[in-house]
Amino acid sequence: MTDQSFNEMYDGGAVRIPYSGLEAWARDMPQDLRAMKQSEAEALFRRIGITFAVYGEGGSPDRLIPFDMFPRVFSATEWARLERGIKQRARALNAFLVDVYGRGEIVRAGRVPADLVYRNDAYETAVCGIVPPKGVYSHIVGIDLVRTGPDQFYVLEDNCRTPSGVSYMLENREIMMRMFPHLFQQVRIAPVETYPAMLKRTLDSVAPAKCNREPRVVILTPGHFNSAYYEHSFLADMMGVELVEGQDLFVEGDFCWVRTTEGPQKVDVIYRRVDDAFLDPLCFRPDSMLGVPGLMNVYRSGGVSICSAPGAGVADDKAIYTYVPEMVRFYLGEEPILENVPTLQCGKPDDLAHVLAHLDELVVKEVHGSGGYGMLVGPKASTSEIAAFRAKVQERPEAYIAQPTLALSACPTFVAEGVAPRHVDLRPYCLVGERVELVPGGLTRVALTEGSLVVNSSQGGGVKDTWVLVE
Repeated sequence: MTDQSFNEMYDGGAVRIPYSGLEAWARDMPQDLRAMKQSEAEALFRRIGITFAVYGEGGSPDRLIPFDMFPRVFSATEWARLERGIKQRARALNAFLVDVYGRGEIVRAGRVPADLVYRNDAYETAVCGIVPPKGVYSHIVGIDLVRTGPDQFYVLEDNCRTPSGVSYMLENREIMMRMFPHLFQQVRIAPVETYPAMLKRTLDSVAPAKCNREPRVVILTPGHFNSAYYEHSFLADMMGVELVEGQDLFVEGDFCWVRTTEGPQKVDVIYRRVDDAFLDPLCFRPDSMLGVPGLMNVYRSGGVSICSAPGAGVADDKAIYTYVPEMVRFYLGEEPILENVPTLQCGKPDDLAHVLAHLDELVVKEVHGSGGYGMLVGPKASTSEIAAFRAKVQERPEAYIAQPTLALSACPTFVAEGVAPRHVDLRPYCLVGERVELVPGGLTRVALTEGSLVVNSSQGGGVKDTWVLVE
């Protein structure tokens, strides 16, 4: 499929303007220098400790994420449109969350089916009636985008709970600047290193009304066995806040406290990287050892802010995804700037019949799946894989959606034989607090296997630095 895909560097054999500063750089780099730089990048990743975890395959789950040195480039004009669309979508998703935990106007108006919201596993009745500070439920929105042409971008999915990967965005840039400083002197590239300061400002801005001083922010991690633990510690360090586990926090009176060497200190904002189910054993899973008993009572009474708020996951459910353009129209009175991928819901009889008849042509995903798991890429699947997936969909059709196989854009990528196009996606990180903002860039993931459309690191994908040019 690569030969039919939009190539982000070349247009009819000519180099597209955003990449004009990179053609000679890539062409003139000797093979031995490229190999040396690649080894240097891997050594830096290993020294810093940038790993991700793949469970269930035996041995150590920690792996070094593959890093490709050929950056992905957007012009300032391309990025300006993406930024408007991402901010619009983040506002609509947050308006939806406030609504469905309140009056449910969008459901009453018949624009979103009630069953999809109120019977959704991610819908948390424990937060009904709560309006968080500034009306924000999802404070870090990771929106996964793909490109199919010069001006065609589609949203693959929304991540409203605890989107990961921002540490890779920051470290990719750091490593590229170390290895190729001359490129950053020749090309004006918008900075991404302001992200930690922007995140801290966002978290500070949603401190509860009971906070009458500079907010104390902590990051709540499940612990060092979590696949994203490196990122938790990285962000805590970059923001200058404490990284805590559930056992470090306790509830007393109307507040949450952290144990320190100077005695208990009141916590105002918790950036949690723990799933809803484990946040508070008195409210959710009683067997959780990761959360804080009584935390939800403090949250309800306005004693602490939790970012992102419990229950935010109902907005990024893959079945709800199909209605996000309608949310934009309903809450903002605007037309969506970014399009959804056309999506079939297998819970609908007509959609199911079409999906079952065309499994070899479609991408079929579990509604609650993530990380590239629980999905079928029909054109790449074997007859036996399609047959097995057919049985799963027939057994629980409401648990699946299906989408056409898009011809994802391809970016130049360093491979063994030189430079070759490989498919990519993009995850920008939109911060929502007192203001809505994002750094110019994001995490570009690349499918390193020729022809593959699966970019997830757990499925063999790698990462690239993402450049936004300054006009």
